[in-house]
Amino acid sequence: MLKNPNHPKKGTVIKVQPLRHLEDIEKVRALLKSNPRDRTIFNIGVNTNLRAIDLVSLKVGQVKYLKPGETLVLREQKTKKARAISINLTCYKSIRALLKSKEMQGATDNDFLFRSRKGQAQLLPNTLNGLVRKWTKKAELRGKFGSHTLRKTFGYIHRTVLSTDISILMKMFNHSTQGQTLDYLCIQAEEIKNAYMKEI
Repeated sequence: MLKNPNHPKKGTVIKVQPLRHLEDIEKVRALLKSNPRDRTIFNIGVNTNLRAIDLVSLKVGQVKYLKPGETLVLREQKTKKARAISINLTCYKSIRALLKSKEMQGATDNDFLFRSRKGQAQLLPNTLNGLVRKWTKKAELRGKFGSHTLRKTFGYIHRTVLSTDISILMKMFNHSTQGQTLDYLCIQAEEIKNAYMKEI
């Protein structure tokens, strides 16, 4: 069988991609309808730009009393910097549903919001990576997906669908240049490809 010479070589690092269409987000969300934990992880993931380690490190007490529009303050594990994130209605509803679910009965403010299925332990970033791959595969989405997909989806949709200014996204992602943000969100390469596809 002939191999495509333009196909990435074995061992090549291929960037994890965002979900590029609102319909794809809804496909995954629909799959998670009866799973409060996974649905909440997904909803917070695509509605904030939290890194996987910060997402799985959330404690019940950090979000339990928040209402839509209120601010979640946390310290990023990677940068050690304080972050303030506003909680929107989608996140709020998901959090409320999770806290009312059977799996969270008896949870205290010091318990992890997202617990492993194997007891009360914290869900690990590697596990989240596998979950995102499983969800996107079940939704029959094509591409390379992982835990970074959630964070990238937030930025990608904000830029391409919601028209959020790139300077705001730069600040949210703590990037020093527009190019860095566009590249991280897989937008720059896409826009260059689209330019080549335009016929003159």
